[in-house]
Amino acid sequence: MAGVKVVILNWNGAEVLSRFLPSVVASVPPGVEVVVADNGSTDGSAELVRRGFPSVRVVTLDRNYGFAGGYNRALRGLDADYFILLNNDVETPPGWCEPLVEMLEARPEIAAVAPKILSWAARDTFEYAGASGGFIDSLGYPFCRGRILDTLERDRGQYDDAREVFWATGACLACRAEVFRTLGGFDESFFAHQEEIDLCWRIWSAGWRVMVEPRSCVWHLGAGTLPPSPQKLYLNYRNNLAMLYKNLPCGTMQAVVAVRVALNTLAALVYLLRGERENWRAVWRAHRDFVKMVGTPPPDLATRKISLRDSRRLIRATRVALPSGVYRGAILLAHIFGRRKFSELKFQSQNISVH
Repeated sequence: MAGVKVVILNWNGAEVLSRFLPSVVASVPPGVEVVVADNGSTDGSAELVRRGFPSVRVVTLDRNYGFAGGYNRALRGLDADYFILLNNDVETPPGWCEPLVEMLEARPEIAAVAPKILSWAARDTFEYAGASGGFIDSLGYPFCRGRILDTLERDRGQYDDAREVFWATGACLACRAEVFRTLGGFDESFFAHQEEIDLCWRIWSAGWRVMVEPRSCVWHLGAGTLPPSPQKLYLNYRNNLAMLYKNLPCGTMQAVVAVRVALNTLAALVYLLRGERENWRAVWRAHRDFVKMVGTPPPDLATRKISLRDSRRLIRATRVALPSGVYRGAILLAHIFGRRKFSELKFQSQNISVH
């Protein structure tokens, strides 16, 4: 496994690194290098790793480039066949790494694979950010096997089969380094949130596949059950629209984006009626900045001078395949009518038309 590198992006995470990094160091097979990429931390994270974990390589960035930009910069300087991107708040047991690499080795058509992800706080419950594989519905709402909206299932082995999925979580994502680089890595205009779903969509469009391998299982502390902050809401609303605009085919993009804008506006009105003015402003800002991003790249984007419109043209020109893992219904309606488990969806994967 000399060609495998586990890369942990960190920003001011000294406390969580000291808690979770020992399990990673202890559980990786011989030959696998662990790298901590420090995203301009000011809490002494890099020094903590250098002092306490001499086997871990530290890559330091000059400032916080977000999840997308931080990983892109860190991975450019690493020579590997496979990257395993790992959040700094993930506990890894012995044997977690091998099944991911074995799947990539055995099936050359697979570009990315994720493990089963359980909650660190509730060990027998799926974790919000990934569970046992990610999917998307006809309106672009992401959900997982084991997590639909805010409903988390207990893990009873019901989703222990390896299968194709629409997206693999960035909390623990094994991918081919060649594919990551060929596709340009994460879209840095996203900064954080949903950039891994966008990458997986582009992986499918380029003719590769995405899988979940539940023989590998990790525990994630995460923050999916915490109250959303206005900034997190802003990034999720903005980036979801950006992802749909970039990747949906011509026959569906305009209609889906219009419906999502309407539903987002309804959600903003609910925030306003509840007196949550900052959340209401977050949705308004997300719509405003999405429109700006269509024509021009964000002004603070240092390296990738490309608009969403240009990204869309490039994806359309190079698309050779269609994604798997699209739910033909609306996950919001399914949830309202009581279908809150993946097994209750009568899920049928739908390929979105390329035309």
